[in-house]
Amino acid sequence: MSTTNYPSASPQNQPPKKDSKNLIIGLLAVGILGTWGYFLWDKNKSDQQINTLQTQYVAVDSSKNELQKSFDAAVIRLDSLTGYNNELEGKLSEKNSEVSKLRNQIAAKLKKERLTEREKKELAVQIADLNSKINNLEQEVARLTQENGVLTTEKTQLTADKEQLTNDLATTNTAKVELEKKVDVASTFNASNIAITPIDEKSGGREKVTEKAKRVDKLVISFDVDNRIAQSANTEVYVSVTDPEGKPVTVEALGSGTFTTREEGDKFYTFKMPVNYEAGKKAHIEYPWKQNSGFKRGNYKIEVYHNGFKIGESVRELKKAGIFG
Repeated sequence: MSTTNYPSASPQNQPPKKDSKNLIIGLLAVGILGTWGYFLWDKNKSDQQINTLQTQYVAVDSSKNELQKSFDAAVIRLDSLTGYNNELEGKLSEKNSEVSKLRNQIAAKLKKERLTEREKKELAVQIADLNSKINNLEQEVARLTQENGVLTTEKTQLTADKEQLTNDLATTNTAKVELEKKVDVASTFNASNIAITPIDEKSGGREKVTEKAKRVDKLVISFDVDNRIAQSANTEVYVSVTDPEGKPVTVEALGSGTFTTREEGDKFYTFKMPVNYEAGKKAHIEYPWKQNSGFKRGNYKIEVYHNGFKIGESVRELKKAGIFG
């Protein structure tokens, strides 16, 4: 029995302190478990979201890759056509320009890292359009290639024909030149009846044939020319007179000069005569040669030339005068 009148400081029937501590620990454990559970749930949800996003990314990336592969395949076809197209001399330049423009548009869109569904659909349509245009280019290239093949064959044949014609023409020209040479040579006159007549001119205009050198006033040179194939034409004959000393008789003031022969080179001529030749007929030529000095005693040689060839010659002797002149 207590000896004090004062009541006890501890309440009556108070639970032990150990039970209160256990309760607190239990509540804290429940809270921690709840928090861990939330974290685990939240992490699991985040993982699911990440997996979903990765799956979606892979799907998006795969669809873009498919678009890129489709575009790359179209570009390879286009590049092969473009390289060959350059050989077709720009015949497809307008169509090629359209395709190049569309190609650049597609390439620009494919550079984006993310593509919306709308952009992918647009790209799919554009790539399909690109392939369609490339198909048209391929058909056009095939057609032009076939045409070029035909043209190349025709060109080759034409080239061969041209070479053959060139050779034939060269042969013909050579034959023509040879024929012209033969005709030219064959059309040279023949000279006949060549005569040298020494003339003594008397008073009153009378003329007398003489052989006396000191009495000769002129030499009348005459001959006939003709040719069976020569056509009617105006031409010239050259007459070369050589004196008894072997010197050419030339007087420039009287029309003497030089001409070119085919066999003797350049040669002096005494005079030349124009001939108006009529085909199939003989032409008579007569020329009175007077000189500004006397004639010498001895043989005078006359050579007649036409077309560069000597066609005839003759010799006439002038004698010394007798005792009585």
